[in-house]
Amino acid sequence: MNVKLFPDHWKTDSVSELCTDVVDCVNKTAPVVDGPTEYKMIRTTNVKAGRINLDDCRYVDEATFVKWTRRIQPKRNDIVLTREAPLGEVGLLRSDEPVFLGQRTMLYRANPEKLDQRFLYYSMLGPLVQGQIRSQGSGATVEHLRVPDAESFLVAYPPLDEQRRIAALLSAYDDLIANNQRRIALLESMAEEIYREWFARMRFPGYETAEHERGIPSGWQASTAAVMVHVQGGGTPSTEVGQYWGGEIPFFSPKDSHDGAYCLQTEQSITELGLENCASRLFPKDTIFITARGTVGNLVLAGQPMAMNQSCYALVPKIDKKPYFVFAGLRCAVNVIKGISNSGVFDNVVMDTFKIIPLIDPGDALRDRYNEVAGPIYEQSLMLRRANSHLCATRDALLPRLISGKLRVEALDIQFPPSMQQPPTEAAQRGEAIAR
Repeated sequence: MNVKLFPDHWKTDSVSELCTDVVDCVNKTAPVVDGPTEYKMIRTTNVKAGRINLDDCRYVDEATFVKWTRRIQPKRNDIVLTREAPLGEVGLLRSDEPVFLGQRTMLYRANPEKLDQRFLYYSMLGPLVQGQIRSQGSGATVEHLRVPDAESFLVAYPPLDEQRRIAALLSAYDDLIANNQRRIALLESMAEEIYREWFARMRFPGYETAEHERGIPSGWQASTAAVMVHVQGGGTPSTEVGQYWGGEIPFFSPKDSHDGAYCLQTEQSITELGLENCASRLFPKDTIFITARGTVGNLVLAGQPMAMNQSCYALVPKIDKKPYFVFAGLRCAVNVIKGISNSGVFDNVVMDTFKIIPLIDPGDALRDRYNEVAGPIYEQSLMLRRANSHLCATRDALLPRLISGKLRVEALDIQFPPSMQQPPTEAAQRGEAIAR
């Protein structure tokens, strides 16, 4: 009995036959500058989970940018694939900023008369293409995809009108996720800006009539992280015992740190038995985590109860019931130290490090006031992160069914989201006419 993978009206061709451009990077390292400049390099580490995040990128000068884009200059809606370290990550360019391909990356630009660019993007995230990439990956130590294989994997596709409807449905989820991410960034920057306004610029409530002693308001004290937080360590259960891993308890490590305020999900999880057999305890929601090794000095709040490995510390305020004042203060202090220090302070965080991280203590009343103001802002950002988690799960469940034709879209009333509301190509218009 033959099982049909795709509907009869779908076709299958190689990606090179469906694209106007399939372009490999310049396979050598571009000379970078301290930056920032307007010219950004897309490294493999910038491509993850369908997105290209250039918050942590490297910069080059104009001459290097021109030289490294001689094959092609990436533009909005181009697709980038990582051929190695990691293998098979796919991202869509969502801006017009000048960027170029770093090593071990490929760019794909669909032929608009054959394939919708967004449909190609979602197809490359799906099981057919990802399965081919994984099966073709080779290498004794690091999996990598050869350029000829990256040019020849197969894509299944319906007529253009159906492609666009499928892409529109999935893009609607991505647009909602992106909008929530922008709101999260605004909320968290607002909370940090309030902290800087009150406790760095000293324009706190009542500052106009406050008395000062030695340059700071009366009652304020210069302090350190070691004075204001309890510092606790973590630990990892044995990786040789399978019963310790894959449970319901999120397991935080430096890999899970990022620029946002909250960590909601972790790459790894452990079981109750694993928790019982490691040096970590279960830290409650809103515990402050700081990374001590790897990516050093990143601070996040736990979005739910989590365990933690030994490459991090958990920080719990000694006085305040809420963590927001201490968290914002630590973030500001650590960012300043990282920006001006060449002494290796944040090459490796140890217990003594917390004795030199400066914090200001403005007294109970102002700490409580900040926590009351900032708390709802941080909680709103966490709520949006949870919403995005549900949106991602729904999109990821729909994606393989849509790009295989198992879930049909002909009878659905699909509105094209803002990111896809551009005039259709002549080929798409012809396809719509034929469909009618």
